[in-house]
Amino acid sequence: MKKMKSLTLLTIVFMMLAILSACGSDASGEENGTKKDVKVKTTTLKMAFNQPETHPQYQAMEDLSEKFYEATDGAYKIELYPNELLGAQRETIEFVQTGTIAMSIVVGGLLENLNEDFVVFNLPYVFDSTEHQMSVVNNPDIIGDLYTSLEGDGINVLGAFHSGSRNVYNDKKPIENPEDLKGMKIRIIESDTNVQMMKLMGGVGTPMGQGEVYTAIQSGVLEGGENNELIYSNLKHSEIAPYYSYTQHLMFPDYLIINQDILSDMSDEHKEILQKELAEAIDMEVKLWDEEVAKAIEIAEQGGAKFNRPDIKLFQDAVKPLVEEKLTSDSAKALYEKVRDAAK
Repeated sequence: MKKMKSLTLLTIVFMMLAILSACGSDASGEENGTKKDVKVKTTTLKMAFNQPETHPQYQAMEDLSEKFYEATDGAYKIELYPNELLGAQRETIEFVQTGTIAMSIVVGGLLENLNEDFVVFNLPYVFDSTEHQMSVVNNPDIIGDLYTSLEGDGINVLGAFHSGSRNVYNDKKPIENPEDLKGMKIRIIESDTNVQMMKLMGGVGTPMGQGEVYTAIQSGVLEGGENNELIYSNLKHSEIAPYYSYTQHLMFPDYLIINQDILSDMSDEHKEILQKELAEAIDMEVKLWDEEVAKAIEIAEQGGAKFNRPDIKLFQDAVKPLVEEKLTSDSAKALYEKVRDAAK
């Protein structure tokens, strides 16, 4: 009986020591004036991305993830999944809505399905330059409630990245005016807007998956495509369509979206940290983009590609009817005016 009582007493002592030890490590974080590490439960935020690890947006988000983890003392960690490992962009929007994943970077055109006013940033020649675009797409005075308008759909737009300007390339000749594109089948992103745009620019817009373009141009199904210099060079399209013409017809932003419930659960302090680190990541991405474009052009030229700069006013005038047609709401018209005013 005495032996049992001794064992019970020892058990109670060990339990009390364990409780005291736990309290000492997780309470104030200080003991005898010395700051100690506080154990924090880390919330992992899965982020979908459709490009490889070498892409400037991936590199900028990787840097953001590290800084966000450190600044929140390990409360949050962003886990990046490149190369469409979590699905195509359209699918990942739905995954973010349901909370299956926390975040995704998606092309601007896809958000039009949730709020048609996003079309303003996807219209031809809405932006004059990278500087103009970036002064608009993360400016609260201009975007107003646009980015928070998707909260009812379970999404919040945290910010927008630069993704270059889209230009026409083909296997026939340099493009100097809309007449030069006559009859050419040019691969475009699938949308009625892009089909109309390419028709007004003089060509024949042909929707097709990006992975099929090389073979399609090589076999004569297409004469060319339209995209930024990184895609043009990295996918080796310069090998079979050596004429790259700076029509600069589109400058889509790419949006970083987050599940609304996850964002709402963050403390105000953590939200502020996230926005601060994102602003720095966006600046970093623009710089990286310029560096990568310079490399891409050099590689493409070494392979025989030829770059030319047509008079874009000819193409701007050609697509004006489309711009007017797409601005259907008063809010879209007002937003478009703010964007254009920012260029002056």
